[in-house]
Amino acid sequence: MNDTRPTEPGLAQALEKMRAAGADDAARTVFAHYYRLAATGETGLIPEETISPLTDVERLADVDVDETQAHDALAQTVMIKLNGGLGTSMGLDRAKTLLPVRDGQTFLDLIVAQVRHARERYDVRLPLLFMNSFRTRADTLTHLERYPDLAADGLPVDFLQSAEPKIRVDGLVPVTWPADPTLEWCPPGHGEVYTRLASSGVLDALLERGYRYLTIANGDNLGAAPDPRLAGWFAATDAPYAAEVCLRTANDRKGGHLAVRRSDGQLILRDTAQTPADQMHYFTDEHRHRYFHCNNLWLDLQRLHDRLSQSGPVLGLPLIRNEKTVDPTDPTSPRTLQLETAMGAAIEVFPGARAIVVERGRFLPVKTTNELMLLRSDVFTLTEDARLVTDLPKLPGIDLDPRHYKTINQFDERVQIVPSLRDARSLRVRGDWTFSHPVHVTGDATLEDNGQQQSVPPDLH
Repeated sequence: MNDTRPTEPGLAQALEKMRAAGADDAARTVFAHYYRLAATGETGLIPEETISPLTDVERLADVDVDETQAHDALAQTVMIKLNGGLGTSMGLDRAKTLLPVRDGQTFLDLIVAQVRHARERYDVRLPLLFMNSFRTRADTLTHLERYPDLAADGLPVDFLQSAEPKIRVDGLVPVTWPADPTLEWCPPGHGEVYTRLASSGVLDALLERGYRYLTIANGDNLGAAPDPRLAGWFAATDAPYAAEVCLRTANDRKGGHLAVRRSDGQLILRDTAQTPADQMHYFTDEHRHRYFHCNNLWLDLQRLHDRLSQSGPVLGLPLIRNEKTVDPTDPTSPRTLQLETAMGAAIEVFPGARAIVVERGRFLPVKTTNELMLLRSDVFTLTEDARLVTDLPKLPGIDLDPRHYKTINQFDERVQIVPSLRDARSLRVRGDWTFSHPVHVTGDATLEDNGQQQSVPPDLH
């Protein structure tokens, strides 16, 4: 337990700061709950001895889904995309989903195109809503103005995630940072999506309009497109909640995995931040924990409403303690706690929750410029329904020198023409290389650093 035990005045200061900033009662209640957990030494850790690996999981490829039932389920489905992240890891100061992915189209453009295509093809309403943060809302809504037909059924196109104070580790009081007061605040993790759905009035509005099912995914995952087969499967299970999972590979070792809690047999989610440091070898063992969590979720809206009616805004998701400096670019700035929850952890508060193994194509996140190069390359084809698909059994491994390709500006300056990667197994770049003409990569290719900026040769293997 921390020897700088917090006192209630620290919490009172934080709650007053939230009230002054306009936070509603639900946001303040949830923050107080997690503050008190952190204050009493709650770590959120899930030791290996308390769980068993998840083994037999149903595969969507093996499921028979009636076409009529699939259509009926999709007709009662609403999509939510998480859109609170700035993409700071790639040097962005705006919503990551505003990043051009393919042919000048951004994540937002492709998500909208996927939904519009599904609406037309299946003749369904399929509302699309974004959960924005205070940092992403304005830019996102401005961009979406080019799609006046996007809003469906009198519903908004977004709702707003709350903001909470960052808390100093050395006293558990709200941090102050006059150099940039916006850095005193953080979002409380995407686990807040359920509370915000309810407190914004969106959950009631959806139920009043006859929607029954909700699918949620990250805005930077273009693989999570509308899918009537998944909607039909979920409806047929009568489960309150389901998580999409994929078979883990060595490249997925850092991603969260599902497991079975030994005490009651309940499915749970465990992320890296919830794993004891001396047990990370269990967490990263893809043969032990075989299924990673895609963060593509399905929920029964009525059951979610009933659960929140019973519990109030505190759904009971486990705490994630995220310790960072108040200014992420200044390692000497004060260390703070960000009190977070993960939306996928809701699997443990819904008895009867399910998991389903989906094809790898439903998980296409972009966390670095390595993945961006892949999505922009000939490894993927952009289909008429705005999905990015590949026929390769295994994606090439891309490892670009972070000194020269980490930010999107660095990447775009050097990768003027994306290389052909269909015949590559891997591409490793060290040093300052410019892709200024068509380049064909085959096999395992490496560009070494010779201390000078160079142009990549046409054939690379």
